[in-house]
Amino acid sequence: MQDPQQILRDYFGYSSFREGQQALIGQILRGGDVLGIMPTGAGKSVCYQVPALMLPGLTVVISPLISLMEDQVAALRQAGIPAVCLHSNLDQQTYFSQLSEVRSGRVRLLYAAPERLLTESFLSLTTQHPVSMVAVDEAHCLSQWGQDFRPGYLDIAAYLAQLPQRPVVAAFTATATKAVREDIRRLLELHDPLELVTGFDRENLRWVLEHPSRKYDALLHHLHRMQGKSGIVYCISRRLTDEVCEKLCKDGFSAARYHAGLDPAERAANQDAFLRDEVQIMVATNAFGMGIDKSNVSFVIHYNCPKSMEAYYQEAGRAGRDGMPAECILLYSAGDIRINQMLIEGDRENDRLTPEQRQAVTQQDHARLNAMVRYGGLTDCLRHYILRYFGEQAPERCGNCSSCLADTQKTDVTIPAQKILSCVFRAAQRGIHCNQRLLCDILQGKETDRVSALRLQTLSTFGILTDLPRKQLERMVQILISRGCITVDTANYSALTLTPRANPILRGQQTVEMALPKETPKPKSAAKLADLPEFAAHEDLFQRLRRVRERLAAKAYVPAYVIFSDATLREMSVKCPATPDQLLAVSGVGKYKLEKYGDVFLQTIAEYMHDAAAVQNS
Repeated sequence: MQDPQQILRDYFGYSSFREGQQALIGQILRGGDVLGIMPTGAGKSVCYQVPALMLPGLTVVISPLISLMEDQVAALRQAGIPAVCLHSNLDQQTYFSQLSEVRSGRVRLLYAAPERLLTESFLSLTTQHPVSMVAVDEAHCLSQWGQDFRPGYLDIAAYLAQLPQRPVVAAFTATATKAVREDIRRLLELHDPLELVTGFDRENLRWVLEHPSRKYDALLHHLHRMQGKSGIVYCISRRLTDEVCEKLCKDGFSAARYHAGLDPAERAANQDAFLRDEVQIMVATNAFGMGIDKSNVSFVIHYNCPKSMEAYYQEAGRAGRDGMPAECILLYSAGDIRINQMLIEGDRENDRLTPEQRQAVTQQDHARLNAMVRYGGLTDCLRHYILRYFGEQAPERCGNCSSCLADTQKTDVTIPAQKILSCVFRAAQRGIHCNQRLLCDILQGKETDRVSALRLQTLSTFGILTDLPRKQLERMVQILISRGCITVDTANYSALTLTPRANPILRGQQTVEMALPKETPKPKSAAKLADLPEFAAHEDLFQRLRRVRERLAAKAYVPAYVIFSDATLREMSVKCPATPDQLLAVSGVGKYKLEKYGDVFLQTIAEYMHDAAAVQNS
């Protein structure tokens, strides 16, 4: 029998395992349960796909989305691994063909949605064919404390109980707090699992935080910068998704939209077009992307602030899955927080919860939103904040986020900080908890209807920061929030409250420094990605290889990256392999794909080298 390393090499084309993969695979092969918490792009699927080829029976993979199942099955089949998925969108002929494959015993991985598990037909199929492992993908959907609770996942334990013999259970997710991990262990009834949390840091991602006054203009700036690259733009609502997509198309960008309000046929067509690189930009709500395995996403832009760090990290992490440098950009505004507050209060999806449980979930959602508010005010390292949020140690500076790269200078702002904190305190003395807009209006002496109605123009702090530009004042308030001197009660109209951290500042016992833009800033230039490997000498070859891949993908009707990822083509364009053995040494080229596609790629490389030599000799 082949060992895991050989299977990884032959079928997936990789020479070594990533962090955590080998330990999880070893535990599964020993018959033990596992719980793997691994960031997007860290290779969770390999942890159950490799042992599935070594275990004697069938592996059932429980997955939340049809698109995710189809994507993974297509990739497995291209690698020579027999896999099928059963779901409601299959026509009758295809459905029975898939059933026949499973019954023949050839299939190693069977993908299904959780809602299908307890159906009579699925139970009959999987009780007649021994199930060696049940892999639960996106396992955080089990927990009411998770950001994507899905009631159907609660049926998994009942399904396991009806199998003739309990299989190994392997659960995986990209983000899970301690409470979520406890829920996963309890609800799946895991038996003394190996619980492994790999590092959350992905060094190829650049984190960017901006506070633009005109969001669409900021979006255009970034899209022009990344012209020709594939990316996702997340919007907070269906209406805004439609508006942004329409504007981008009018402005000449190749864009499509995706949200739950679209006709299913349009959603599926738009998703397919994005996966096949027929459109470059997907404008979507958070309904898009869970488990989407598109490897060449070069950027993810959040047009609005998500309602949790968990959601933000998962969505932004869909960039750079191929290991190439990529950007994760958040266009933050206080208005996004108000919309998220309404979404949290209006959430009625968790209908299985008691009123007490629903209240607890709502409180937890507001706590998560508060973490995003603090992130939105950062001038310190963004990566440091993200990693610390997930319980991981991190250096104070990463050198690859917008805070670390900003052209700023440390400025002593103790006096204006004291005035801001004092205003929050004076208003609270009258029983008034301001939101950020009202606080800035008071400090700048603006007699708005709200200020007049509450008689706030009589406060001693009214108009004491009229000399400060509004944008800079708002930034200072956000920074004080991010540093924990002020809390934002997102459950109570974003009311601001001082914390004990404000006391030494108000008493003059602590100075306040903030990284603010220099008074004579340098001309703003487009931010550069982390240094790319040197591909310039063979960029023409890379483009030729992409065209070959596109033709093969169109013929097989699969996304182009399922044939080979951009990272694999890049490596080919650098190494210029001339023999099958040399091509096999390229990361991402396994034996099955070498046999299937090796000749055409080797021929393309040989033709390029011949043409290059002819030009050089002429």
